[in-house]
Amino acid sequence: MALNLSPLWISLKIAAIATVIIFFIGIAAAHWMLTYRGKWKPLIEGLFISPLILPPTVAGFLLLLLFGRNGPLGQFFSWAGVNIVFTWYAAVITATVVAFPLMYKTALGAFEQIDANLQRAARTLGASERVIFWRITLPLALPGILAGATLAFARALGEFGATLMLAGNIPGRTQTIPMAIYFAVEAGDMQEAWLWSLAILGISLFGLTAVNLWWKRRGRRKVRWRGRLGNRNREGIFYLLPSETKQKLWSYIHRHAHTVPTPHNPQTSTQPNLFVDIHKQLPDFSLHVRFTTDNQALGLLGASGAGKSLILRCIAGIETPDRGRIVLNGRVLFDAERGINLPSRDRKVGFLFQNYALFPHLTVAQNVSFGLNAGKHRGNRVGIPFIIDQQLAAMDLTGLADRYPHQLSGGQQQRVALARALANQPEALLLDEPFSALDTHLRSRIEQQMIARLATYSGMTLFVTHNLEEAYRVCHQLLVLEGGGAIAHGPKQNIFEHPQTVSIAQLTGCKNFSQAMTKGPNQVKALDWNCTLQTLEAVPEKLAQVGIRAHQIIFLPTSPPPRPLPNTFPCWLAATSETPHRMTLYLKLHSPPISPNDYHLQAEVFKEKWMILKDRQFPWQIRLDPLRLILMQR
Repeated sequence: MALNLSPLWISLKIAAIATVIIFFIGIAAAHWMLTYRGKWKPLIEGLFISPLILPPTVAGFLLLLLFGRNGPLGQFFSWAGVNIVFTWYAAVITATVVAFPLMYKTALGAFEQIDANLQRAARTLGASERVIFWRITLPLALPGILAGATLAFARALGEFGATLMLAGNIPGRTQTIPMAIYFAVEAGDMQEAWLWSLAILGISLFGLTAVNLWWKRRGRRKVRWRGRLGNRNREGIFYLLPSETKQKLWSYIHRHAHTVPTPHNPQTSTQPNLFVDIHKQLPDFSLHVRFTTDNQALGLLGASGAGKSLILRCIAGIETPDRGRIVLNGRVLFDAERGINLPSRDRKVGFLFQNYALFPHLTVAQNVSFGLNAGKHRGNRVGIPFIIDQQLAAMDLTGLADRYPHQLSGGQQQRVALARALANQPEALLLDEPFSALDTHLRSRIEQQMIARLATYSGMTLFVTHNLEEAYRVCHQLLVLEGGGAIAHGPKQNIFEHPQTVSIAQLTGCKNFSQAMTKGPNQVKALDWNCTLQTLEAVPEKLAQVGIRAHQIIFLPTSPPPRPLPNTFPCWLAATSETPHRMTLYLKLHSPPISPNDYHLQAEVFKEKWMILKDRQFPWQIRLDPLRLILMQR
């Protein structure tokens, strides 16, 4: 007797239709739950995954109550002339309900694994939430979504209990493969049961394998076609134009490229400026800062946890302050009292994240042009290829347009991220520790390239770092932060040479401090060092500490000077600490040390100087130059 294949076709039809329904509903539900923060979230989550927990017969019974003749939906469909129970429609409904949790949870997990900084970066580049979903979120989550759809199809294909309750077992109409297996076993036909079992197992495994192979081949094909198309993939119709027309068009773009308005608006401000006055309370931290800056690079200097990155995130619209105001070139970005809080895409602010947040599925050229295609330039696509080439050339990235982020070095990734941020012509550029992910070898070279690039940028730059040397080299102004508040703001020379408090001096690299008291107009007593020091500057009224930087301690020659110099003292060496190029010497004044920890001052010298010092007899003579003494207030 020939095998009746109707269960196969019915199962495939029902599972396919259910999977299509689940695919769209599952993605929508997962994306919505990703951002939903309402109090009903646990209940909704429980309802979504309940079919995965409930026994299929219980789920089928509940569906029967809902779609049955006396159920609310059953009465509605009966009024419309449609009968649900004991039809293949019922089988589709049960397969959809039972398989939905697999699609939902897998899609939700795929969305949650996406680096949130990628979406934040897209917002700062001017992309709307719709563009972000279609160009960033969905492509990155696609492997997980396809896996979820495959699992949902396999689950829908194997559904039995709920389908039997709502759709019944009608041969040729609702009898699926699982039902055919069950009733074949009941009838004692084990051969038929085996055939159907192997069929459903083979279909499920084929689906899972096909998806995995398709995704791997798609990745290889994508890279191969990128390399084959080269720049044509990026510049499209340009390569279809006649050479003469193309040359004229390039000339026109080049002539008008520099007529684009500068980032600031001269009608609202004669000089670019940023005003920030914000307060944000976190569970264990309070940020409260107020400052103004112009188009000179401002460095935000402070220890980890001082609030540096939080300030940038508030300016970019990633975080929302509790109260305060942010104004950029006359445009109010945030005003708590007036209820103004522009979204990130409308703030015209470029953000360079610590991990660069390059879109991994897009090439270098596509990363750089993302904001141009998604933001204010999207109506002027003719000039986009020129802007891309201009940015890549400026960042020494020519020839890398068709590579993907994973094919780049750390320094190249950083320069791509900077080119992407600048391509949008932001009014302010926010750099969140841009060198933290680079090794020592790359830092100096990349830093010089960034300084050169920023020199041509007419907007404002805020540079976050905890490295005082980086801050000094890159920035003209400094904002020193401690515990969420600003403790100094001004030109870097003033802050480094004349720190007003111990906290500021420590953050700017000073290591030698002593409690101090005034002895005269230009004389102080260093209590911890047990010496009296002459000063050149007037002693402040609220003197608390005196300090000197480790590299500014002077070692006098062995022969005494013609006349005694002020602030000269004998010292002994207590301990040393070595770096590749320098030695740190721990010095005890007035008398020999009794242990390595018995010292007053740290001095830093190059190893060439150390080779001369180490053979000298003690005591050495050192001088604390009056010009280099730091007088600090309470």
